[in-house]
Amino acid sequence: MKTLEQLKKELLEDGIIDAQEVKELQEVLYADGVIDKDEANFLFELNDAVSGHDNHPSWNKFFVKAITSFLLEDEVSPGEIDDDEAEWLYAKVIGDGQVDGVEKELLENLKKEAKSFPTKLEGLLK
Repeated sequence: MKTLEQLKKELLEDGIIDAQEVKELQEVLYADGVIDKDEANFLFELNDAVSGHDNHPSWNKFFVKAITSFLLEDEVSPGEIDDDEAEWLYAKVIGDGQVDGVEKELLENLKKEAKSFPTKLEGLLK
């Protein structure tokens, strides 16, 4: 199986993520049924690299679903974004200096799905 770094290099060769690459990401990242922190970090790295490019619409859907799953389907705080998760997400979203469209979609989805939505993250939606 490819490492995340090998996969990242292949995916970013042309600077966009197409439908076939989204399928490959789904197969690799969901092989064990869950998205872990390394995989979530990996997805943010990919998103930062392809932000503003002509990615396939399935990329946005996959990114939002995977990060939502990572944050809300964990054993520590299921259905909630705890303080550590809120800090992590805030740092990831502002890490590249902008809140792009897919990150806004993610935040809006989390606000809708989570039992509560941290005030710190609320500011990123403005």
